[in-house]
Amino acid sequence: MPDTPAAPTAQPTPTEAAALSAEDGKLVVLARGARARVGAVEGAAVRDQDGRTYAAASVALPSLTLTALQLAVASAVAAGASRLEAAVVVTEASTLDGAGHAAVRDLAADAPIHVAAPDGTVLGTVTQ
Repeated sequence: MPDTPAAPTAQPTPTEAAALSAEDGKLVVLARGARARVGAVEGAAVRDQDGRTYAAASVALPSLTLTALQLAVASAVAAGASRLEAAVVVTEASTLDGAGHAAVRDLAADAPIHVAAPDGTVLGTVTQ
């Protein structure tokens, strides 16, 4: 696989878990489930313009590497989504990976991207 330049990471702004809407809380649950189901490094979930949700786990194969957020966005696009309302990534990292961030921004310049720990604790939100 050709080397690609590393995308910069984004630092989430601390967010109170109580500040999440019920719909965004559902995304946290879906992302945690996707991660746990396969024991992946990351899990992610997105909600499209029609309220449909898509969850995914990170993929690490010799010929293909995708972050969970990239795969969730790709699943949404493959199902016909043209805009995202919100996204969540569950990870042990304290920052949002640049590739996942860019994938969400391809469909929504202003959608919140919540970063949560594996236990579901929301660490913060990226809004830019």
